[in-house]
Amino acid sequence: MFERLTERGFEIVFRSHAEAILKIDFPEVAELLEGVLLSSTIPIEEIIGSGGGETKGTQRLRKALAAHEWRKHNFVVQRIIDGVQREAQSHEIDHVKTFGAGTIALEIEWNNKDPFFDRDLENFKRLHSDGAISLGIIVTRGSSLQSAMKRLVRRFVDEYQVNSHDDMERIGLSRTKRQIAEVMKRVTRNKNPIPFREAWVDHFVSDKFGAATTHWSKLHDRVQRGVGNPCPLLLIGFPDVMVTFGEDETEVKRLLEEAAQEAYSADS
Repeated sequence: MFERLTERGFEIVFRSHAEAILKIDFPEVAELLEGVLLSSTIPIEEIIGSGGGETKGTQRLRKALAAHEWRKHNFVVQRIIDGVQREAQSHEIDHVKTFGAGTIALEIEWNNKDPFFDRDLENFKRLHSDGAISLGIIVTRGSSLQSAMKRLVRRFVDEYQVNSHDDMERIGLSRTKRQIAEVMKRVTRNKNPIPFREAWVDHFVSDKFGAATTHWSKLHDRVQRGVGNPCPLLLIGFPDVMVTFGEDETEVKRLLEEAAQEAYSADS
């Protein structure tokens, strides 16, 4: 199961008999997820232009899932005693689909703060305990993508010959005052100043894709500690090969302009 994904470099982990549940009760899910994920790419310009937020690539992935009727759903669990509602809890899940054998919930955590994993896993645990879902799926940045992020970003600035914030503007990347100040502090400091490219890459990756964000090791650590147990889980990690270079320049320019505007609005 998911052989094509593993061959492509995706990380796949099953917990609490999730593999058997998928094979027997939901055989169509694996094929659908493989098709959607294998057709997904994230141009490096989207990662840079998004400022660390959700890329257009992950938004396209969400739309592809929605096209297959994996839609956002708000589960409401109520406790009623003698006809009187005593309490109610709601659990909003980004992608939910009901099949003949049951319901599956799926969350994509591209780059949130890592406590979002606790929320997702606890939601899955409660919903499974209440009989609302049969299985939970989390998709996030894989370990190969997380470890390659600095290399990928450095390749981008090398290819575009970025040596200043003016060069950033030249290729359509707007930076905030805070970002400019923090990078220039490293470039102009008296003790051990570093070249602009190195300073910008280090700052961008640590600021936007640091250890405290949602990525594979943070998710795997939680699952190993039993968070979400005993809900059956499928964990999927995006590999570094999803990131592409050399996309069509006109399309890239459009993506950069959209992403830069979104990043500026979020940071201002």
